[in-house]
Amino acid sequence: MEESKNKLDIEIDSQKKSYAGIPEADFVEDVDAFMARPENESVDKVLKKLEENHMKYKFMEYNLVNKRRRLEAQIPDLERSLEMIEKLKTEKDNSHDLETQFLLSEQVYAKATIPPTGKVCLWLGANVMLEYTLDDAQEMLSKNIEAAKKNLGYVEHDLDFVRDQFTTMHVNMTRIYNWDVKRRQALKIS
Repeated sequence: MEESKNKLDIEIDSQKKSYAGIPEADFVEDVDAFMARPENESVDKVLKKLEENHMKYKFMEYNLVNKRRRLEAQIPDLERSLEMIEKLKTEKDNSHDLETQFLLSEQVYAKATIPPTGKVCLWLGANVMLEYTLDDAQEMLSKNIEAAKKNLGYVEHDLDFVRDQFTTMHVNMTRIYNWDVKRRQALKIS
């Protein structure tokens, strides 16, 4: 039942164009009709406007790539924290201390001796740390991992969408530029 529900969610979600509200670029099918519009008085202005939109999509892509990078780094950190909570839960009922190493900074570890405990402190960000029971911490980290993976899926979808819009804008600029070249050549001949 759960698997069929997830498949349904994926089908519904795949129909959505953009989760971040990224506008869809219109493909210029008929360049003559497009250039005949009153707001498109000169080719240079049209190309400039299309280039601005092209750059906006490039900026959106840059932001999404950074967001994807942050999420891809965050998920393993959350999973390691969850593994440690599970280890603490299994060792909670033992009478001996747990010896472990923890990461201080990249490639620098410190040795630690942890007495059996039912509580753990977690960094929440913005210089905030809270104490949780092991069960509450496990539940919160599981939800955070699930949310991060879901957000990563949204970001990947939006990245694909932005790249499609980026391509559409590039094709539009090329078509209008080529239309203008043909128009100028026709004016020279006549």
